[in-house]
Amino acid sequence: MCGIFGCVLKQGNAAPVIHASLKRLEYRGYDSVGIATISNSEIHVKKDQGKIDDVHKILNLDDLPGTIGIGHTRWATHGAPLKVNAHPHTDCTEQIAVVHNGIIENFSELKFELENRGHVFRSKTDTEVVAHLIEESFKRNPSLSLVDAVLDAVKKIDGSYALAVVSAKEPDKIVCARNESPLVIGVGEDAVYCASDIPAFLPVTNRAVFVNNGELVILSPEGYEIRKIQDASMVTREPKVIDWTPEMAVKQGYPHFMIKEIHEQPETLRNTLRFQEHYLDLISTFLDRAREVFLVACGTSYHACLAASYMFSKLAFLATYPVMASEFIEQHGKSVNIDSTILAVSQSGETADTLAAVTCSQQRAATILGLTNTIGSTLTRVSRVYIGQQSGPEIGVAATKTFTSQLSVLAQLALRLSKKRGKISQDEMDMLEEKLETLPETVETIIMTQEEKVKQIAHKYRDAKIFFFLGRGISTATAYEGRLKLMEIAYVPAIAFPAGESKHGPISLIEEGFPVVFICPRDGCYKTLIGNIMEMKARGASIIAIIEEGDEEIKALANDYVEVPRGIPEVLSPIPFVIPLQLLAYYMALERGHNPDTPRNLAKSVTVK
Repeated sequence: MCGIFGCVLKQGNAAPVIHASLKRLEYRGYDSVGIATISNSEIHVKKDQGKIDDVHKILNLDDLPGTIGIGHTRWATHGAPLKVNAHPHTDCTEQIAVVHNGIIENFSELKFELENRGHVFRSKTDTEVVAHLIEESFKRNPSLSLVDAVLDAVKKIDGSYALAVVSAKEPDKIVCARNESPLVIGVGEDAVYCASDIPAFLPVTNRAVFVNNGELVILSPEGYEIRKIQDASMVTREPKVIDWTPEMAVKQGYPHFMIKEIHEQPETLRNTLRFQEHYLDLISTFLDRAREVFLVACGTSYHACLAASYMFSKLAFLATYPVMASEFIEQHGKSVNIDSTILAVSQSGETADTLAAVTCSQQRAATILGLTNTIGSTLTRVSRVYIGQQSGPEIGVAATKTFTSQLSVLAQLALRLSKKRGKISQDEMDMLEEKLETLPETVETIIMTQEEKVKQIAHKYRDAKIFFFLGRGISTATAYEGRLKLMEIAYVPAIAFPAGESKHGPISLIEEGFPVVFICPRDGCYKTLIGNIMEMKARGASIIAIIEEGDEEIKALANDYVEVPRGIPEVLSPIPFVIPLQLLAYYMALERGHNPDTPRNLAKSVTVK
C-alpha cells in the first residue's frame, strides 16, 4: 500500500537520498508524499498531496537539512488525499515524526483516549495516533528512551504496521517496527536504510536484512540492531546479498506483477478484515432502509456484485439487482427513484460507465453508496457513504486482488445486514465470521499447494481453441470471472454459463477433448452439478474441476482437478475458488507467449464510455 523509507548517513544530506528512494517506490501507487529530517535537534517536514515531481517543484524536497530522515508515499485508506493527511505525522510538540504503512484497527479508540488526555489531532489518519502514543509515553516517563517509548506504543496497537519513527530528543537514530506490513533494512558502507521494498535502496547497497513480524529495529550511525517487540530481547541476523536487477526488485523477485498480486491476496484479505465498524454499520443501515438495491459495476467488479447478490439474498433475505453499469441507464434509468439505493463498485472509483449510472441515479434522487480502492476518487466524492476495499495499488491490468477484496467487503456487508435484520442464527453468524477470518490462510494454502498443478494443467491445454466455464448458484459468478481472466490475459476465447443453462444451446459445441472448467464447492447445487459434469463428459469433454479437498466423486469424473481446502461456506466460496482460475489464466498466458501484465487493447482504469 504505502511506501516508507528512512536513512541514517554518516555524512551528507539525507533529503536527496530519501527523495530519490521514494521515486523508486512510485510503482507501489500513491496520492501524496512527504519527508522529515532532523537537524540541530529540530524536526523539519515537507509534504503535500500529488506526485513526487510536482510536490518537489513546489517545495524542493532536497533542501531539508540533516543526515537522518524518513519519507513516505501514501495510498489513502483513512482520510482523503490532502496535505494534512500526508505523512510524516508529528505529535503535539512536533518533537516526534512517524511514517507508517498498514492499517491500525483500533485507532478510533486510541484517538478518543488520547484526545481526552489533551492531545490535539491535525489529520484524519490512523497513523497520527502513533506519534501521540509515543508523546504520551514520554509525558508519563520523561527519562524513557525512544526505543522504549516506541515499544510502549506498538504494544497498544492492533492491526498491521511498518513504522519508522524519529525524535528530536534522540537525533541520531530511527526506530522501526513491523507487524504484517513489509519492512527491510539496507546496510551500506556509510549508511543504513529502512524501506518497504528493496528497490528503494538497491542502487546504493545490495545488502539487505529482512525484518520479521513482531520485531523492532534501531538504525544509527553504528549500524542496526534488532529486538523482539514482545520482550525487547536481542535478535542476531546477518545481511543477505541481493542479486536482483532493479526490474526484478520492483516485482520482489516475481517475473510479473500479476503473479505477485495473486500471491499478495492473503495479505490484502487480512486488510479487508480491518474495517472500522461504523463504516459497515452505516452502509448496512442504508441497505436495510432501501426499497430496491442495485449493485452497479463493470467487468471484474460486476462479477463481485453478482456473487454479492447471492450473499445478500441468502444471509440477509435482501433482493438486490446486479447490473452492468454500461446497461444501467437504458435498463433502469427511468425507474430509479427516491426509494432506490445504488451500491456502485469500482476499483479506481473513476470507471466512466459506473459514474454515468451514478449520475443518472443522483438526478432521480436515489441514494448512492460506494465501494472503491481509491480514496479521493470521484466515486468517494459523490457517494452518500463509501467504503475502501483496502487492497492497495494493483499494477497488473488483470484485477485479481481487487476481486477477492471486493468479495470480502461485500460478504462483511451481507453479514452485518443479516445481523441487523436477525435473519440467521447467532451460531451460523459466528461460524461465517470465523470462516471469513480464516480465508487469508485458506488462500495462502491454495497458492502454496496447487500452483504447480495449475501450471501443469495450463501446459496440457495450451493449444485449446476455446474453453467453457460452468458453475451453479453463487459459483456462476466465479465461472464468469475465470472466463474473463482467461480471455483478457491469455487471449483464449471462453464461454461461461450457469451450468443448468449449458443444455440450452452451448452443449452443441462440445466435441472430443473440449476443455470444460467446473467450479464445484460442496454446496446445495453439488448433486445437480455432478449431473452437468456427466452430460459434458458423455459428449467427450475434458473436465477440469475445481473441487473441495478429498472430493473423490468428482475426482473420478474429472480429467484434471485442483483442490481447495474443505469446509468453505457456500456464500464465501468464490474467494478461494477463484484463485486457481487466476493462476490458470496467468500460466496459460505464459504458455502462449503473452505478457500478462500488459494485455493488448486493455487499460487498468476504463475512463471512457
